[in-house]
Amino acid sequence: MNGFARRSHPKLALAGSLAVLLFGLSLLPADLAQASSQKARDHLKRAKVYLAAGDYRRALEACQREVDEAPSAESYVYLTYVYHAVDGYLDSLAKTDRWVAVEHLYLNLATSGPQDLTDPPDVLARIAKEIVQGSVQRQADISAAMAGRLDNAAVERLWKQQAAWRKAKPDGWWTGVPEEWSW
Repeated sequence: MNGFARRSHPKLALAGSLAVLLFGLSLLPADLAQASSQKARDHLKRAKVYLAAGDYRRALEACQREVDEAPSAESYVYLTYVYHAVDGYLDSLAKTDRWVAVEHLYLNLATSGPQDLTDPPDVLARIAKEIVQGSVQRQADISAAMAGRLDNAAVERLWKQQAAWRKAKPDGWWTGVPEEWSW
């Protein structure tokens, strides 16, 4: 074998490896960011169903997963909105003296699994309202501030949309999200 042939084998091996790598990459999703965004959208779709069902704990968890997997001003606004939805629902229940439903909401937020069936977090409904309302208001303030730090223009746009949604559905806005949000 001549000297040229011996020296070209490593180059051929490198070229072959590069070709295999490029082929492998072509099999991956065209846009990994889009794939990640779709996964985040799945969280939002679930959150929308949870809001409609009145399962605010799971709605909050789904929006928190959205923040974890696709942090953005929008994801923080969505989380803030769900905190506000809990607050709005609590106000609605209190205004109509539906204290058993307040207790149910408290239990929904306080319980996380079967272990809570044997040791339930009992609390009086009116105290539960104050505890939950104070907590969601503080958490909403925190997540809203985080959203504003990331993209204030997006926050303003989204809050205008949700303000219009609340105005259009004053007696139940907390059971869904603005249509423009495409959850």
